[in-house]
Order: sequence, then C-alpha cells, then structure tokens
Amino acid sequence: MISSFFGKTKPINYIVLAIFLFLFYFTNLFFQLNGQKINQVIPLELLLFSVLLFSVFIINQIVRTEKATESNSYTMLFFVLMIVTFSDELVLRNVDFANFFLLLAFWRILSIKSTRHVKHKIFDASLLIAIASLFYDWAIAFMLLVFFVIGVYDRKTLKNWLVPFLGMATIFILSFTVLKLKGTLNFFEDHYQFSLGLFTTKSFFQVLNIKTLIYLILSVMVSMVVFVRLRNVSGGKLLLLRIVFLIFLLGTALILFTPADASPVLLTFFPSAVFLTNYFEGIKKRKFQEVMLIGCMVLACTLFVFHLN
Repeated sequence: MISSFFGKTKPINYIVLAIFLFLFYFTNLFFQLNGQKINQVIPLELLLFSVLLFSVFIINQIVRTEKATESNSYTMLFFVLMIVTFSDELVLRNVDFANFFLLLAFWRILSIKSTRHVKHKIFDASLLIAIASLFYDWAIAFMLLVFFVIGVYDRKTLKNWLVPFLGMATIFILSFTVLKLKGTLNFFEDHYQFSLGLFTTKSFFQVLNIKTLIYLILSVMVSMVVFVRLRNVSGGKLLLLRIVFLIFLLGTALILFTPADASPVLLTFFPSAVFLTNYFEGIKKRKFQEVMLIGCMVLACTLFVFHLN
C-alpha cells in the first residue's frame, strides 16, 4: 500500500522519490530542448536537478527536527508531486536557486523556537534570505518573517532586532566587492526591479493562471481545516504551523506581484506540503488515505502530460 510505504522514513523512500523526480525532470527537459543539443544544457540541468533533490531532503529534515509533522515521508512526496504538477515553472531557474536558500533560511527560522543561539539563527536566516534575493529580487520580502519570529520568541532583546540588518549587509557588501572587481555594479539596479504585477496589469489572469489559482485556494482550505483540527493542541506545534502559514502567505503575495509566466509558485510548495501532510495524517480511514494519494499522483501525472503536449 502506498500510504504504508510513505508512512515511514527509511532510505528506500528517499531513493524512490529521487528516481521519480529524476524521471520526470529529465523527461520534461527532453521535451523542452527546442533544438538545443543535450550536451549544451546538461551541466546546468544536472545542477538544477541536484538543487531540487537537495531541497526535498532539506524539507524532510525540517519537518523531522522541528516536528512540523509526524515521522513519515508524506511531506517529501507532496513536494515532489507539486514539482511534477507545476513542471512548467522549472524554467524559472533563478526561483529554483532562491527556493533552495529560502528553505535553509526557513529551517533556521523555525529552529528559533528552542530559544538557544537565537542571534546565530537570526543571522544565518537573514544571510540566506539575502543570498536568495540575489537570484530572485522579491525573496527579500521574507525578511518580514524573520522580524515576525523575533517578535514572537525573543522581542525583548534589542540586539535581535539589529542582527537581520547585519546578515543582509554582510551579503550585500560581499556582493558589492565582487561586482566592483568585475566592473558590473549595474547588477543591483538591473536585478532589484521589484515588479508589482497585480497593480500594473489590466487582467487578473495575466498574474495568476487557473491552475495556480485553484492550487492556492485548495491550499488555503486545507490549511484552515488543519488549524481547526489543532485548535485544542498545545501551543508549540500550532505556533510553528502559523509561522509556516505566514511563509505560504508571503509566497502567495509574491506570486501576485509577478506576471503569470514568471510566477514563483515554487516558493509556496514547502508550506503547502506541510499542511497537506498534517491534513493527511488526520485521516483515520486507511482506504481513504490510499484513494487520496493515488488521486494526487494521477492528477500530477495528468497535468504533467498535458504540459508536455
């Protein structure tokens, strides 16, 4: 049974998901070559695939160490299925790299709940978000998440509020130094454009396509169900999920700020996968779990095939 297989966290789960992602990623690549020779694109594509694969493993480490879900592989599975569903978004290579660094930042942010080495975690998270913004300008908006978490866990320590600026400054000073040596200081002006898609387009669907809209609505509905289920649970996990939901809201806002053909929907996959897993864990009937998992797989594969056509 599929639910029983992914209900564990054994090495075979990682191997199966890695193979599954590999097959879909390079099938998608084969159909998107558009006359290019495979040897011209394979080095970059292998790097991008490695980034996605490491992202899957990072997500598993986050939910396992921070106890965002129970001990299983469902979060990794849902994340991979979302990648397959939105395979047309993989062409946004800068977003792929930005998402990798943001996941590392989210890990450090969520670990602040232990209140140990808080300043180091804040610095690391701020530094990683600044790196992510070098790939995708609006990623800098996730600094709001850092300040929110400081306010929640350790607002009385003044130094905590200053550390994020130090983390950002570190990256931007290093970037400035490298760009100065290369004579390409115009990078900052060209890169940090901060488009406002929803406010500058005539049609809502120039910013959000139907598939993304349905995905966002379903994600919000699942999140609300999870919050209702956990309303009587002790504050630790509930607070953590609220932070994860804020990640989703920030990612959704960035989608609305970006034209549909450059939508960073990938940034919302981690929080959506966490809430889907929590929802799935709340299903008591094993048969319904099986039906749901098979349905998700069939839907993802179907949308993938439509994308190829």
